[in-house]
Amino acid sequence: MKGVILVGGSGSRLDPLTRVTNKHLLPIYDKPMVFYPIQALVNAGITDIMLVTGGNNAGDFLRLLGNGSDFGLKRLHYTYQDRPAGIAHALGLTRDFADGDSLLLMLGDNIIEGNLLQARRNFEAQGQGARVVLTQVENPASYGVVEIENDRITSITEKPANPKSNLVQTGIYFYDERVFDVVSKLQPSGRGELEITDVNNHYLQAGNLEYDILKGFWADCGESFEMYLESQNLVATHGANKLNF
Repeated sequence: MKGVILVGGSGSRLDPLTRVTNKHLLPIYDKPMVFYPIQALVNAGITDIMLVTGGNNAGDFLRLLGNGSDFGLKRLHYTYQDRPAGIAHALGLTRDFADGDSLLLMLGDNIIEGNLLQARRNFEAQGQGARVVLTQVENPASYGVVEIENDRITSITEKPANPKSNLVQTGIYFYDERVFDVVSKLQPSGRGELEITDVNNHYLQAGNLEYDILKGFWADCGESFEMYLESQNLVATHGANKLNF
């Protein structure tokens, strides 16, 4: 299994902090934000990772991370998304890197306290399909909301006005090698992007979508200034000694 971390985007919700840098380079407690998803993948046993970045600060990741040896990576690859065209579009750029292997995709502004190793094992036991990692939040309308009945996902709705549950997609996804064929057939959404929820709904309709519920805290650092501050506090008070740095 290979890992993909998305570190592009404009970071407009954290303006003006992001006027002169990529949001994933901002500090969370005592480390740059991008360190946390890399370490989460390493903790799940993944040592071959690609970063998908964009904008004017792409070169800063190379200066900060180099070849990934500080994390014990076998390889750290980079690719460039030349326009903000959605998570699924960014995923599609990693097809050659995946080279037929399965993938663990993680958004670069996610910080987790728990370990993804068991979720990886659960995905591998599936044999095929996709797996999403979920968590409960107080503001589900800001995310992809997941409805579950009898331990099966029945629907995923992106940012619904009236959420059917408080379970949401965290931005951590497992995919088999067929995901790139799914991405290639997507049509842009109303906001002109290729949506990852459409990818997941494809697997759902095919009966090949499973889930895990994340243990420990989860922070979407780029969601707002309030969440950015909460992320700092969560790491400082609960996670600084638990994230295996």
